[in-house]
Amino acid sequence: MPTPITVSELLERADLGVTAIAGTEGLSRTVTAPRIQKPGLALTGWPEQLHDGRVLVLGATEIDYLADSATARTLGLATLFASEPACVVVCRGLAPPPELRAAAETRGVPLLSSSLLTADFIAAVTVWMTDRLAPSQQIHGVLLDVLGIGCLLLGKSGIGKSETALDLVVRGHRLVADDIILLRRHRDHVIGRGAGLLGHHMEIRGLGIINIKDLFGIAAVRETKKVELVVELHEWSAHEEYDRLGFDDRTDDLLGVAVPAVRVPVRPGRNLATLVEVAARNQLLKYQGIHSARAFRDQLDRAMLAARDGAMDAVE
Repeated sequence: MPTPITVSELLERADLGVTAIAGTEGLSRTVTAPRIQKPGLALTGWPEQLHDGRVLVLGATEIDYLADSATARTLGLATLFASEPACVVVCRGLAPPPELRAAAETRGVPLLSSSLLTADFIAAVTVWMTDRLAPSQQIHGVLLDVLGIGCLLLGKSGIGKSETALDLVVRGHRLVADDIILLRRHRDHVIGRGAGLLGHHMEIRGLGIINIKDLFGIAAVRETKKVELVVELHEWSAHEEYDRLGFDDRTDDLLGVAVPAVRVPVRPGRNLATLVEVAARNQLLKYQGIHSARAFRDQLDRAMLAARDGAMDAVE
């Protein structure tokens, strides 16, 4: 589960242009949903539902309404704080009414000011909170961009994931992260990026830590990539069953998303980088509606059917 967002984290985002002007005792309050709300008609007493734990945003229209009369402010502020918001943000650098400051201090609800236009603040904070609150997990592996396909290499320690990834980088493919991968779910797909301090470094046994960006240039790395293919490197065993035909599409579950997957047995003499590259090319063909294994099976079925019909004609 993702860690809840505290209001104090909003203050740390330089791109949001946010400062605290009242209710600072409540900076530890948490935001429970990435969607913000504008109170709108709720300020007039209209029965519009405001949800607890959300960021409430006031723009020029709302501030002008609250400034119109004392009656409007009394009713509007009572409605506003009855919903137990995580915080209230006044955009465009507008000055909030003194009653709003006082109510925020009394209720312990942070009152923030943003220099951004209302629409710009809503867009920026929604994108950030959606990413921040997305389901996530950390996984050990290597993530690469191979021909535009995000390939996640998995396997036990020492099986050759980093060496395979290095071979792919030498061939012109791009490294996203090695060792610890942070996965986040966005709607129906999973995005991966590096976690921790390793960044675009790799640990290669016998060589130590190497910097892929410095060795191969900026074009050899990227920050994030959608995970589109899981390649599990598995130590070869005579007692294991491996897919030799590829008629059925296997998937792995990543944060509730079914991601295409292949299982590659590892043994001396196998060129793993070539196999991963071919797996990525094959996945590209599948995205275009071309399934090589099934096409071969259909061709074989047609040939067998034609041979049978020919035999029957000969008998007649």
